[in-house]
Amino acid sequence: MSWKSLVSRVARIGVREGFKFLRESQAKKKADSRGPGPRPSSPPQGDARSSGTTSAKDGHYPGDYRGAVNVSYAPDLDGDADPGEVVWGWVPYEEDHSQGKDRPSLIVGKDGRWVLALMLTSKDHIPGGVGEVREDRYARWMNVGSGDWDSQGRPSEVRLDRVIRLDPQSIRREGSVMPREIFEQVAKNLDAG
Repeated sequence: MSWKSLVSRVARIGVREGFKFLRESQAKKKADSRGPGPRPSSPPQGDARSSGTTSAKDGHYPGDYRGAVNVSYAPDLDGDADPGEVVWGWVPYEEDHSQGKDRPSLIVGKDGRWVLALMLTSKDHIPGGVGEVREDRYARWMNVGSGDWDSQGRPSEVRLDRVIRLDPQSIRREGSVMPREIFEQVAKNLDAG
């Protein structure tokens, strides 16, 4: 693919999608140059792929959720990820969904088989108290205070402008329940794009 056609494509579909297209094109070109490879074997029973599920970590992330989220507060420490709970899961990086990090995330809803979540961080983007919302150059953040999701008791912030799809099978453990009043402030300020 020539640079001119790549630049034209990026202008039409946007930078993020352009880079995704370029990565896929390069991977396809590399695979085509090798010729047909061995047939993949069936995954073992119990593997997430055998049940038709995929995860971002496996490279099958459908992308961040866009649109309105049906937010409800319904924590139930039953082993499933429910809205209002903070769980740990593999969150893909925004700029490259094939890479990511295990991190705490606040569950806010569902999208089919996917769990919708907002990532938390202990990095301080916003000075001030719980409930304060600020925007930096890249994102919108809200202070949510400290909770059992952070073993060191550090105050956390939740990112309001990126709704992530988590594979329920990739969530490795429950963290805790976010207090209802803070969850409702998050829901009020949520920007699903």
